Amino acid sequence: MYDRTWVWLDEIWHPGEKDGLFPEGYFTHGDSGTLNLFDVSLSSLFLVYSNQAYSPYSMIDFFYSMQQENGQIAESYDIETKQPVFTSDNPLGVSLPLLSYVEYVFFHKIGNKKRLKDVVPVLEKYFLWIQENFRKENGLYSVPYSATHMGNLEREGAVYTVDYNAAIAVFALYMSNIGDILNDKELAFRYKRIYFSVKTRINSMMWDEEDRFYYDLDGEGNRIKNKHLGCYWTLLAEVPNDEYAAFLIDQLKDDKEFGTENPFPVVPVSSKNYAAGRNGYCGGVVPFLTYMVVKGLMNYGAFVFARECTIRHMYFILDTLHPDAEKQGNAWEIYKPDSEGPAGSADGFVNRERYLPMLGLVTITLVIENIIGLEISLPHKTVYWTMPSLEEMGIEDLSLKKNSITILSNKNVRGWEIRLESEKLYYFTIEILDEGKKKTLPIPSGKCSMLIDKL
Repeated sequence: MYDRTWVWLDEIWHPGEKDGLFPEGYFTHGDSGTLNLFDVSLSSLFLVYSNQAYSPYSMIDFFYSMQQENGQIAESYDIETKQPVFTSDNPLGVSLPLLSYVEYVFFHKIGNKKRLKDVVPVLEKYFLWIQENFRKENGLYSVPYSATHMGNLEREGAVYTVDYNAAIAVFALYMSNIGDILNDKELAFRYKRIYFSVKTRINSMMWDEEDRFYYDLDGEGNRIKNKHLGCYWTLLAEVPNDEYAAFLIDQLKDDKEFGTENPFPVVPVSSKNYAAGRNGYCGGVVPFLTYMVVKGLMNYGAFVFARECTIRHMYFILDTLHPDAEKQGNAWEIYKPDSEGPAGSADGFVNRERYLPMLGLVTITLVIENIIGLEISLPHKTVYWTMPSLEEMGIEDLSLKKNSITILSNKNVRGWEIRLESEKLYYFTIEILDEGKKKTLPIPSGKCSMLIDKL
């Protein structure tokens, strides 16, 4: 699936226009003729692993170049005319504020600190525009439903959605982290204050003590007891304390809630809106949301559970692509929660085939980071490999900014051995959870190996 995704991407990648707005190329889903900020943000999170064969910057930078004087960046633009495309249900073109998270990932996977300095003013203007247009008197944000990218999910009159407000917290948290990277104490403090303000409001207004869950609010600030996976944006934003997080994680494991065979449906099995993958997002499993939950779980030390869920989701993607030996299937935006195959489409909502912005998050990013278990930071020159137990796995020829590395574990007559190959020096940490072993070593250029028994 990893290799297949790159092949599919190559088939639809448009080469760069030297004098155009896409000097390093771009791709779109289908024949829409528009470029979408949400799609581009998701795609950037796996394009960082292409060693810039497919630029993760090109499409993001197009949106930055389109920023208006008031800070607005519309969610969609026509590729031919370069004009914003607005819809009646989202007249200002607001989207999920993922850009600071994306830039933070860029920094660690590509290592360009100057870029962070250059994009901070753009991100600040964009966030100010969101605040001025969507922040309400109670300190929470109210946006059109389409800005949450939850498809045909029934929002039941929600005015303040938990997923969007948690995404605001994500934006502020990573802006603060960028401030720390740049040693800009004023920037870091300012966004930390915004982060804690939103976090406090989510915890005090959206948390339901009885159900132990975060809910959307109506216009009067009353909780709407309509459970959906958007609640788990709070894990990515590090909003819940350890106690609240444990309650939320328990529901991800409960087969009467979100713990289906293919984790995790957008609405739980217990919901009146659950349709077992027959009605779009109402009970379907969406790779982007699986990515979001998995990354949230990592913030609370649930590596083994997150990995198990990623592997289960991958098998459903594989079984849908190859349902039997005679028939070729496809990849989809939404999957069934209890059997292989695409989820059914809904009225006015079509389940998109081979929707690469979401697919690549699982088949590339989660394969590297959560199935193999590699956490990589180029600026720190570090590779951290977490393995639940000893097994034969690894990755060959992973390109990291002019440095190709290979890390493989296998068993031979000398016992379990890790073989490493690199063109440049880096610092390698291996942690094997069920062996209770952890070791950090400098890895020189060239080939070397280490025996696990000697750690």
